[in-house]
Amino acid sequence: MTTDAIAPHGGTLVNRVLEGDALAAARERAKALRTIAIDDRVRSDLEMIATGGLSPLTGFMDAADHWGVVDEMRLADGTLWAIPVTLPVSEEEATASHDREEIVLAFEGDPLAILRVESHFRPDKEREAQKVYGTTDAAHPGVAYLMSTGPVCLAGDIQALGHPARPQFPAYHRDPASTREIFRQRGWRTICAFQTRNPVHRAHEYLQKCAMEMVDALLLHPLVGATKGDDIPADVRMRCYEALLKGYYPDDRVLLSVFPAAMRYAGPREAVWHAIARKNYGCTHFIVGRDHAGVGSYYGTYDAQKIFETIPAADLGIVPIKFDNSFFCRTCGNMASEKTCPHPPADRVSLSGTRVREMLKAGELPPAEFTRPEVAKILIEASRG
Repeated sequence: MTTDAIAPHGGTLVNRVLEGDALAAARERAKALRTIAIDDRVRSDLEMIATGGLSPLTGFMDAADHWGVVDEMRLADGTLWAIPVTLPVSEEEATASHDREEIVLAFEGDPLAILRVESHFRPDKEREAQKVYGTTDAAHPGVAYLMSTGPVCLAGDIQALGHPARPQFPAYHRDPASTREIFRQRGWRTICAFQTRNPVHRAHEYLQKCAMEMVDALLLHPLVGATKGDDIPADVRMRCYEALLKGYYPDDRVLLSVFPAAMRYAGPREAVWHAIARKNYGCTHFIVGRDHAGVGSYYGTYDAQKIFETIPAADLGIVPIKFDNSFFCRTCGNMASEKTCPHPPADRVSLSGTRVREMLKAGELPPAEFTRPEVAKILIEASRG
């Protein structure tokens, strides 16, 4: 059996999931502890911390880590990190909490973990929004969420009371240790991850297959945590991925597995965060395309690629593969990009998201040059409700 192709971020894959006697004892202890209700964003973060997806984090950030990440993209010990992972609470919950206290974190009444409070602090949300999201505009979904949360953050390590996931797609729900084991079993030494919160269209497929020419395998890793209300639901997207992989990809070189994180829509910062997480899942390469993790017009088309130019390769530890915007060129007769196609925009099949949604609602298949017909049919059925 081969060894891991790449070390986790920070060198060790974190595992904060209790099992056996330790789990039984913690569950019994939890019955007497105070409980704090968490939202779906924090639940996703909790799962990612507990299973190692956010290694080297072992809990929710304290003030030193938080401000180091906000201002310098570094944890307090100097480790590269792009987005704060905190536990915001209300004034009342903060007042009731004290250092070294153990608190149960529960989602919809289900106790998921025990937090040992180490400290608490008050974030400067305006400063955090400007640094992390590049804006303080409340219309930005990431900023809107930040501003809606409690004014105090509790910090401390967590112990998960069993696996904290509520898998919507159990056949595809794998933690980093599981994906790494699959990579070892299959002998894959170079694995490229592709992040998506949308159905894969022909341009995405082109990027993935270009990357597959360079590596052993592809991890198609769609995000299934919380997204904007107008994003296509995860169950619809998963049906699209299944149809696409069944018809157009080699079985022995692709793994479909869900990414349980919640979207931040933080553009460049989130691109780095996504890359680090995929490194923890065992990937050696990561595709960064056009407007990665963007929303609206808050970020430049290639800002998410440019940020990687400012990061020492040794600190990142995973290879970003950068692609220009891709399209089908009628004159070339195939997929292309600005780097390979000399023809004018009129020769290119390029549809806006708005136009695609209009076509789907009307029951009209987008052209095959834009999306595979199997995928379009699934989207049409879903748009009809």
